[in-house]
Amino acid sequence: MTVAIVGGGVMGEAILAGALDRGVVAASDVTVVELIGERREDLAARYGVTTAGEAGDALAGASLVLLAIKPQELHSLSGKLASDALLMSIMAGVRIANLAERFGHDRIVRVMPNTPATINAGMSVWTATESVDEGQRETVRELLGAIGQDLYVDDEGKIDMATALSGSGPAYVFLFIEALIDAGVAIGLTHEEAEAMTMQTLTGSAAYAQISDFPPAVLRERVTSKGGTTAAGLAELDRGEFRTLIEACVRAACERSRELGAAQ
Repeated sequence: MTVAIVGGGVMGEAILAGALDRGVVAASDVTVVELIGERREDLAARYGVTTAGEAGDALAGASLVLLAIKPQELHSLSGKLASDALLMSIMAGVRIANLAERFGHDRIVRVMPNTPATINAGMSVWTATESVDEGQRETVRELLGAIGQDLYVDDEGKIDMATALSGSGPAYVFLFIEALIDAGVAIGLTHEEAEAMTMQTLTGSAAYAQISDFPPAVLRERVTSKGGTTAAGLAELDRGEFRTLIEACVRAACERSRELGAAQ
């Protein structure tokens, strides 16, 4: 399998590194297309891949093309794909119909990954056109499995929903981490103490929820004693309409994703 990765940024490199580490692809079969010369040199030195400043030849010779560029850079990309090549895009908001029209191609996969992919702990939600055969779908699963977990959806509209929940989700979690650390400092802990408690509490809670036979609501109830400290804290979150704010946050991100897609 020959691979062209268009865009050598954070996500492009994450997928490259994961795929090489898992043996999904060989470095000798990969070309990374990257405009910045210094970045090309760095990727070639660290991963042993071929690099290029223009996409034309790389696209024409690839059986898998991964678009890992910013959506606004798509207009400057040109090149012809082989008719049986797989076109895989991780560009936020760029719909399959736009890609099909631009490249005159019908074997397309659209993916919404997230930044924990950089440590192989990502969540990637994807969909595919009917022309993508089972062998190509398995390749997608292997690539995405190399950077975390994947979830296939048969409705492209759910990619906008995934963008709002798992794509943007790390930012919401990072804000919660910030807020917990700041709160710890506010009640008298040092920043280092508050950070250590917060990081392990979130890491441990997420890991516990993943392996537990109980849903999150039950786990929350099991930590909460009537009239206790946890109940007092949760009452403040309810008073501030915490759940309503989270829903509004995700809805706003989803609507923005739809707007960006419609503007392409």
